[in-house]
Amino acid sequence: MESRLSIAGQAVQPILVMFPLGLFAMAVIFDVADLLGGFSLLGTLGYWNVVAGLVGGTLALLAGAIDLAFVRRPTARRIGVLRILLNMGVLVLFAVILMVRVGDPARGVGVGLFLLEVVAVGVSGFGLWFSGELANGRTPAFAKAAASNRGY
Repeated sequence: MESRLSIAGQAVQPILVMFPLGLFAMAVIFDVADLLGGFSLLGTLGYWNVVAGLVGGTLALLAGAIDLAFVRRPTARRIGVLRILLNMGVLVLFAVILMVRVGDPARGVGVGLFLLEVVAVGVSGFGLWFSGELANGRTPAFAKAAASNRGY
């Protein structure tokens, strides 16, 4: 799938995706250090990484939606929608994490919320793999099955 949104011939969406992935991964690292007894500042840093990741993730999602709007082949469009839904799921998980963390004055994370954060990073890693497979011209079997199932 060729990107319609590009700067100097380079697609914008793949570049934008890397920022939230890195920020979410750093949030997990800061939260591990906070849970292991580090400074309370580490929990706050993790919180602000989630905030910045959500902003960057929203921009990446919009760029992906613009690219998806110009896809004409139905199968490619369905697979693109799967990718967008996967990215939206990650953003929703991190938004829930952020909303729960707002209630804590130190912006720290508990064990349960940390596990949800690890699941969200795992889902984003799966989404990264899935997008890489699509970029290399390979479509995973589950995506082919989902794209061929029209549901009506």
